[in-house]
Amino acid sequence: MRDPAPPARPDSARRAAHRRGRMAETVAALWLSLKGYRLLCRGAVTGRGSGAGEVDLIVRRGAVVAFVEVKSRPSLEQAAQALTPAQRRRIERGAAAFLARHPALAGCDLRFDLMLLVPGRLPRHLPDAWRVGD
Repeated sequence: MRDPAPPARPDSARRAAHRRGRMAETVAALWLSLKGYRLLCRGAVTGRGSGAGEVDLIVRRGAVVAFVEVKSRPSLEQAAQALTPAQRRRIERGAAAFLARHPALAGCDLRFDLMLLVPGRLPRHLPDAWRVGD
């Protein structure tokens, strides 16, 4: 069963949401770099149509490669709940396509992380937030 599509937004609201999302990704990437992660890729998009996948951040620390989804909302609860099963599948598809193009990473430990951003608070990093098929 597919998740219902979000309601359509006017172009200006969509552009503003996109800018906020890109800013949240920048903050998350900086936070992860302070924790010792190296940014491999940002906004990786693979494929087209229903088979497309997208990953906000792909980072590496040692033998761990993490595919990170960034959520920015007014509260931690809202940010955590914003990750839907359909989005998890999209990120998993993006991760698989990225790994297919980067075979040198095949021996690394793979993880799906979540970064939650809330105004006025430090970012919250949730390592291993889900596993494929959850």
